[in-house]
Amino acid sequence: MGLADTFRGIFQSFGMDVSRSNSLLIVTTFCLLPLCLLKNLAALAPFSLAGIVAMLFAGCVMAARYLGGGYALGSGEGLEAGGRFLADVAEEFVPKFGSDGAMSVFRPGTFVFVCMLSTAFMAHFNAPKFYLELKDNTVPRFNRVVNMSFLFSVLIQAAIMAVGFLTFGTASSGLVLNNYSPRDALVSVARIAVAFSVVFTYPMPFVGCRDGVLDLMEIPRERRTDAYVNSVTVTLLGLVTAAALKFSDISFVLSFGGATLGNALIYVFPALMFRGAVRSMGESATEGLKRETTVAAAHMVLGVVLGTLGAIYAVKGTGGGH
Repeated sequence: MGLADTFRGIFQSFGMDVSRSNSLLIVTTFCLLPLCLLKNLAALAPFSLAGIVAMLFAGCVMAARYLGGGYALGSGEGLEAGGRFLADVAEEFVPKFGSDGAMSVFRPGTFVFVCMLSTAFMAHFNAPKFYLELKDNTVPRFNRVVNMSFLFSVLIQAAIMAVGFLTFGTASSGLVLNNYSPRDALVSVARIAVAFSVVFTYPMPFVGCRDGVLDLMEIPRERRTDAYVNSVTVTLLGLVTAAALKFSDISFVLSFGGATLGNALIYVFPALMFRGAVRSMGESATEGLKRETTVAAAHMVLGVVLGTLGAIYAVKGTGGGH
């Protein structure tokens, strides 16, 4: 979904008017499908670091455009009085700013934002795979890697969100690069960098999803031949592509997905698993572990409440695309 908008923006930068649907079909057929059919994702490992560099570059470009005032509103009438790229921005993406300030955090749309954050940091299904592939994979070392990785991700995401909102305010698109002018050469390079990052990291969560589906279907290992796995890959990727063609608002998908699956993975399932593990220990469970089950249950209830409210406001469109 994000790739469709990103590649459409790239095509527009080169003067090609390619529809969103055709952009999605092109990138799925010629980029995503061959990568998802790979039997060993180790070849993509170098691209993970390159993807991080690409995202950092995109963030720096956004910061440069904000600090340089290229999309700032002018004091006069008309978009021509603003920044040098403002006149090329689509009407729905022209910067809009209110006067509520910090009080905006008490609006219902905050629940939608929290659910989006649930989606942003949802990588639980790949944890066992990463642990097994980690060099010197002790639990303390794994914890250090995870903590540093998530901290780095939080800092990058917070900085990009802040710069995007400071530039476009409530007009910020769910995919903020949509806000920028197709004639902005530096942003066009940033779009290419983001596309590069997403394309080459896409197979990692996809393979986790595919393996999870095979496990849910209870397909034995001996039946998982190359031909069978390839057919499942094509089917799942086709379903994902069909959904992306149907839903064009990435902010709705992120918020509703975060409110349902995201909250379940982050708040509900871990609490249930922990409670089950402590219960299976019987009398050998310490008092500290038993007390911790109460805290886990409270987190689960919090997740259910946040997820319910987030899903309601996502469907109502309270959060908009911002």
